[in-house]
Amino acid sequence: MSDDEGPADGSTAGDDAFAAEIDRARALLDGEGIEAVHVGVVRDGEIDTTFAQRSDGDSDNEGLRALALLAAHVRLVANEAGVEASTVAGDAATLAGQVERIPASTDDLPEE
Repeated sequence: MSDDEGPADGSTAGDDAFAAEIDRARALLDGEGIEAVHVGVVRDGEIDTTFAQRSDGDSDNEGLRALALLAAHVRLVANEAGVEASTVAGDAATLAGQVERIPASTDDLPEE
């Protein structure tokens, strides 16, 4: 096999990295003590999203959990894009202001 060929099974490094992230997500979900989760999946241009959290009767902490998940997501997107988190947060806030409902498809996202 030459250096420019992929693995013998036809997978690519991108496929392997994606599979590793899926495995990591499954391991996180199997862990004890999970308080909240937010999952978004894009498949064939269709977007599915869900959010769940345990309620301990403290509405302030429930809001902070949701905000902490959002902040972690903003940081992750910023790291992937190589930009500051404030840039992603600003863009996300602008986009959120244009979205009247959670889009069911990437085709439903507002135009830039």
